Order: sequence, then C-alpha cells, then structure tokens
Amino acid sequence: MNNPIRAAVRPNAAAPRTNQSQGQQSRDTNRPARDDRARPARDSRDERDNRDARPAKVTRDGRPVREREPRERDGRGAGQGRPAGGSREQRAPREQREQRPAVERSSVPTVVPEGTTFADFGIPTTVVRELSSQGIESPFPIQVASLPDTLKGRDVLGRGRTGSGKTLAFSLPVVTRLSQSDTRRAARRPRALVLCPTRELANQINAVMEPLAKALGLNTTTIFGGVAQSRQVSALNAGVDIVIACPGRLEDLLNQRALSLDGIEITVLDEADHMADLGFLPGVKRIMDKTPTRGQRLLFSATLDNGVDQLVKRYLSNPVSHSVDSAESPVSNMTHHIFAVRDADAKKDVVQQLAGGTGRRVLFTRTKHQAKKLAKQLTAQGIPSVDLHGNLGQGARERNLEAFSNGSVRVLVATDIAARGIHVDEIELVVHVDPPAEHKAYLHRSGRTARAGSEGVVVTVMLPEQRSDVKDLTRKAKITAQPQSVAPGDAAITALVGDVAEYVRPADITPPQTQARRGTPSRNGGSRAARTSAPVKSAGPTAQRAQGGRGQSAQGGEGGAGAQARRRGGRGRAQRGGGSTTVYSSSSY
Repeated sequence: MNNPIRAAVRPNAAAPRTNQSQGQQSRDTNRPARDDRARPARDSRDERDNRDARPAKVTRDGRPVREREPRERDGRGAGQGRPAGGSREQRAPREQREQRPAVERSSVPTVVPEGTTFADFGIPTTVVRELSSQGIESPFPIQVASLPDTLKGRDVLGRGRTGSGKTLAFSLPVVTRLSQSDTRRAARRPRALVLCPTRELANQINAVMEPLAKALGLNTTTIFGGVAQSRQVSALNAGVDIVIACPGRLEDLLNQRALSLDGIEITVLDEADHMADLGFLPGVKRIMDKTPTRGQRLLFSATLDNGVDQLVKRYLSNPVSHSVDSAESPVSNMTHHIFAVRDADAKKDVVQQLAGGTGRRVLFTRTKHQAKKLAKQLTAQGIPSVDLHGNLGQGARERNLEAFSNGSVRVLVATDIAARGIHVDEIELVVHVDPPAEHKAYLHRSGRTARAGSEGVVVTVMLPEQRSDVKDLTRKAKITAQPQSVAPGDAAITALVGDVAEYVRPADITPPQTQARRGTPSRNGGSRAARTSAPVKSAGPTAQRAQGGRGQSAQGGEGGAGAQARRRGGRGRAQRGGGSTTVYSSSSY
C-alpha cells in the first residue's frame, strides 16, 4: 500500500533498493517533484545494458558510485566478486582475471606432419639410432604433442586409448632427462619411477625403455609380486636408474627399507585408471607422498574417473594436458559384430569356428576357470591354444605369452588381465566369448586389435538371456553394430574366419600353459619353472614394428632354461636365465 506521508517527510531520500520491486511505479507517481536539483532521466533498458559506455558510474539520483577493489573468493582469483550496484557486464574480462593454476589443454594433431622425426625434438642421437634399428622412424600424434613439454620438465597429463603410443611418449623424456642430469646412480636410490598396475605391463614397459636407457648408459629393473624379491633387492643394492614397479611389491620393499624414493627426479603413473579399478590408489598415494615434490610427474590414463582426477590435483603442478581419442570412443578401423546364438551348444561350436583361422586371435572369458577350460577344449579339437589369467605363476604367464607372440600357437584365451597393457602384433580378431560386465572393459578388450593404425575385427557372442545387457553395453560404448542371428557354419562366420588353419593333433602339441614349478630363475627376480616336456620351438624373429603398443618376448629356442632367446623385432626383448630358487605366490598382480 502507498504511503504519501512517508514520501513527503523524506522528499530527497532515494528509495531503498530492497523495495524497488514492490510498487515502484506507484511511489514514483506519488513522490513530490524535486525543485532543488534536476533528476537524471531514468535509463532505458538498452541504456542499462550498455552502461560501460558512460564516462562515470552514477546512481539513479546522480550520485557517483564508489568502486570496490576486486577481491578473491574461494580461491577463484581476483575480479570475480561483483561490485555493489554493478552488472555482469562490469566484471573484468575473463582473460584479465588471475586464475588458480589449472590444467593447460593442448589439442593433439590427428595427422603428424610429413617428415617429422624424433631428432626434431632434440632426442639424443644414440636413442634415435636405437629407435631406427627397431624400425621406428616417425613419432605418433601423442608423442608429437607431449615431447616438447616433457623434455622441458613440465608435468604432463596424457590421455588416450591403448595403442596410441603413450609408452614411448614417456620413455623418451625419462631417459633423455636422466642422461642430462647432474645426479648419478646410487645404491638403493633410483632416479626415476614408473608405476603400473600389472606384471605384464611392467615387463612390456621395460621392453620398450631398457634398450633406450642402455643407449645412454642407464639401466632399468622391474619390481612386482608373484616372484621372489631377492634379485630385485640385489638390483637395487647394485644401483639402478629407473624402477618400473607395481604398487604392492614396491610398498613391501619400501617398508623393508630396501630402497628410498628421496632421489626420484621423474615419476610416471601409467594406466592410472586401471590402477584405480584394481583398488591401488591408496597405495599409489602413499608411494607418491615419498617422492620429492620438486620432481617432474607424468600421468597417463585413458580416463579421469574413479579418483584419478584426485591424483592430478594432488600431485601434478600446473600440468599440461595432451589428449588423443577418448578411451570411450570407438576406433574407426575396427569392425564390430554381434552374433546371437540359440543356446550354449551353438555358442561352443561358433566359438570353435571363430578360433580356427590362420591369424592370431584373442578370446576373452569372464572367469579364470572358463579361460583354462576353453584353452584345453580348443587344443583337444586341434586348435593349439594357451590361457592367460591370474592363477598362473609368472613363469607360466611369460611362456604362454611368448608362445602366442612367436606364432607357436595362434589362440590366446584370457580373462581381463590381458585387456590392458598386453600388446602382440597382428592380432586380427578379438572374440568376447563372455560379454564383459561394463563398457570400458569391452573397449579395452577390443583394443587388443586394430592397434597402431592396423585394422581389426571384434565379435561378441551373445546368448538370448544376454541380449539386454549387450544392448546396454554397446550403447554406452557407442557401438552401432546390431545383433545378427547365426548358427555354426553360417556364411557370416565363414567370411570372418577366412582361411582355416590345418588340424594339429593334440599329441603333437606341447602345452606351455602348465603351472610353473619351483627352481629355474627368471630375469625379473623370481624363478622360471623347469619345463617338464620339450620346449616349444620358436617360430623365429618377426618383423613387426608397431610402435603404438607394447610387446614382449620370453625364453625360446632349444636347450632348456639356459638357452637364450633371440630378440624379436619391434618392441620385445629376450628373457634370460640365471638367479636363485624361488617360490611363486598366488597373487594375481
């Protein structure tokens, strides 16, 4: 309700701001005219939207507005507080405001300029020569984008799907910067640390990094569980430049004071999201807290979920982010098929037919038991196969992976332990015998093929009761393939299989997947089991050079545990005998 008496008592008082929305027009009508001074004309809407064009800021009655100094609020920087009476247009431009150090993002080129070489980034000549000897001449996009920053010592967050070349992207700056450092190797004081989730990945990172380090006079060692620690401790006592480790065993050695991380200059977290999935983040944080804060830190991960973003905020200082394709995005040169089968018997026959081709193929199952069972069934049907899962000792894992890598067997039956970090060249087919529980596992499994620019095929075998789960899985994975009803022998299956491999009598197959025994030493600090039967003959060196992934070669040839395998071309390295007797643990990682 209007109050003309109050207006008459205070003719020159400006209306309180809090009452402007309540009967403003009526009060203006009843207010007496002001004769002592001219009242400025009220701004139109357009004029209010363009107040910054006025020479001075004034209130409606002509009084100047006192400017406030910009203030910081909740760490967001100066200039974000809004001055009283001001508008959004009166804020300082975003580029003029100080911001808290944040991740600087860089777009990664999808095409590397023609003629780009590693020498263009200042990589030492001996390292460039070593890469050339492996058939690696030009860098991948993630390497082109990240090397300028990593070689300068900046913290870097690298994101990209498996097979994009991340291992070489952090290996090159690690060995280059250590070779240029004033510090020297010391007993039990490594100078660089690479953390990764699994033994297989540790071995394969070492296969990439070791020859580069040797070219510069540096050395490396691996530390992980499942093998005795005696040789690992011996290597640390002798002095090592680069440690490639899994969190569990490394923490054990730290608690035993077998090493110190005080001298770490560069720390790399590889497959950080997988470490989070496996529950390793608390241990990773305890390890990172023992490294000097002044050191360089590189984090490589497919995603930033499950707490990986906490690692970035806590341990990386003003990092630069370089991203290739998201891990959740499908690969353009990967073809997907969904085969809907009638029942379990039809599924068994379809899987056998898919496994019968001449090229390498990986079959994924949900459980360790199913992986072991399927490998035995296929071998009994004349399709030599090996299994890879957490129940195998380290020696058995290495032998099985070597048999698959060198072509002694064409089929690897694995659980999700092989879905991350395992690289073997020229895998032409991935079969999801059991569809995974979630879409990220589907993408990582599928990533075993179509690596480093090559093409590949992925098949999901689906039972009727799995239709709903598979539909949800493919939707989240952004896979557009539609289910196709098939039966054993259908043309759709035959077309994918291509040439069928010759039948191999089970009696002629030496199964390398037998559980490791105690006694024969392993290069990585444990023991390699003595073979109870004739060793699998190696198919000889191969010419694969796919630098986007990682590969490894274990002991091969004839003559038992003492024979040394020839190095395979590409990313692999030979495993050597020597060392002490050990007992395998049942740990999976």
